[in-house]
Amino acid sequence: MKFAIPAFVLVLGAVLGSSLSYGKPEYTKKEKKACIFCHVKANSKELNDAGKYYKDHDHSLEGYQPK
Repeated sequence: MKFAIPAFVLVLGAVLGSSLSYGKPEYTKKEKKACIFCHVKANSKELNDAGKYYKDHDHSLEGYQPK
């Protein structure tokens, strides 16, 4: 019991600390870019300019010019 409670708190913290991924792994493999290339911050649905371009151009970064 001495180690069970701290272990439970540690596991619970790890589960709550990780969030759902909104992007699709195939997008990162296809484009060879990290999630934050298209998202404002990691684990966020909010898109930056690159993400909006990607969404509006049939999931392609072809022709995208970063500012």
